Amino acid sequence: MKSEFTAIIEPAPEGGYWAICPEVPGANGQGETIEEAKESLRQAIELILEDRREEMLRSLPSDAVLEKVLVG
Repeated sequence: MKSEFTAIIEPAPEGGYWAICPEVPGANGQGETIEEAKESLRQAIELILEDRREEMLRSLPSDAVLEKVLVG
């Protein structure tokens, strides 16, 4: 599934760049270039969302119905 998120990228004081995603609290990345910072952020977003999904699924009752919903 593809989704679009906002990347806020700023120069880091020590060099390189920092990146955060306001839609996914805790998602941040860093890199020597803007592209590296974006890739690092993309990986962080994927990991956070995957972890949240797995945790949510573990807590569902056995009779819960899982369906897909398209947003867009």
